[in-house]
Amino acid sequence: MQKEYDVIIIGAGPIGLACAIEAKRKNLKYLVIEKGALVNSLYNYPLYMTFFSTSERLEIGDVPFTSISFKPGRQDALEYYRRIQQHFDLNIHLYEAVNSIELKDKLKFIKTNQSEYYSKNIIIATGFYDIPIYLNIPGENLPKVSHYYKEAHPYAGQKVVVVGANNSSVDAALECWRKGADVTMVIRKGEIHERVKYWVKPDVENRISEGSIKAYFHSNLKEIKEKSVTISTSDGEIEIENDFVLALTGYRPNFEFLESCGINLSKNGRFIPKYNPETMESNVKGIYLAGVVCGGMETHKWFIENSRVHAKMILEDIFAKSI
Repeated sequence: MQKEYDVIIIGAGPIGLACAIEAKRKNLKYLVIEKGALVNSLYNYPLYMTFFSTSERLEIGDVPFTSISFKPGRQDALEYYRRIQQHFDLNIHLYEAVNSIELKDKLKFIKTNQSEYYSKNIIIATGFYDIPIYLNIPGENLPKVSHYYKEAHPYAGQKVVVVGANNSSVDAALECWRKGADVTMVIRKGEIHERVKYWVKPDVENRISEGSIKAYFHSNLKEIKEKSVTISTSDGEIEIENDFVLALTGYRPNFEFLESCGINLSKNGRFIPKYNPETMESNVKGIYLAGVVCGGMETHKWFIENSRVHAKMILEDIFAKSI
């Protein structure tokens, strides 16, 4: 078959690229399929996002990641991973989405929106940034609501509600406030999340303390209207004027796709996929998991820096089985 591979990697994020590098080093016939741009999730991060990790912890393929700043930003990372692609000349199909995977004898049949392929092995490295965790409240589908944040400029001079107290929420609240927005945070728990970047957490807490950014703790957004929002607080419901809502309540892997591949998910609400921690092979023979997708709803457990090792683990297992 012309389109038969030893391994097909779904997702061209940093971990997918790391898997491709290892496959190429082992002279395996491989292909990376990515539904968007190269490192698509990183591309869709906020323009001025700063990584928690230092540059050396984001390196793949033994290629140094040099950055002027101690903590690299989105632009640094995009440049680095573009260089990785150019350096290794990886076989990647961009803007091609995988629709389904079927088992056919000893091969996997992969159907995309553009073509069809067969592969002995599949690595799913699809991350978690593509599907927001929705609030499921009235008005969430209004044009003024966004589950992603890019930059602060569109919100200058506007009344903005930011939902959540994680890194993305805090970054958005601070940047929008500094660009002249009237910012209100709606936070389900009683404090800013403990995993917020250590150099940012005191900043937002001070802005809340001094009243520059308004915050409702132990609160939930109940309804979104054209010119206002309703907030359920510990003191009862209130309605405030509003122009935009940034519902930055987190994201999740594509569980439906994993289950369609036959991968078992834990039923405890965390939806952690089943895999062998020594090889990263799922309960479906020949289908492996790499990167953040391994954590199910626990998306904070896996990052680039601690899941880079998945690439060698997986490809060593695939190579050993091919000998």
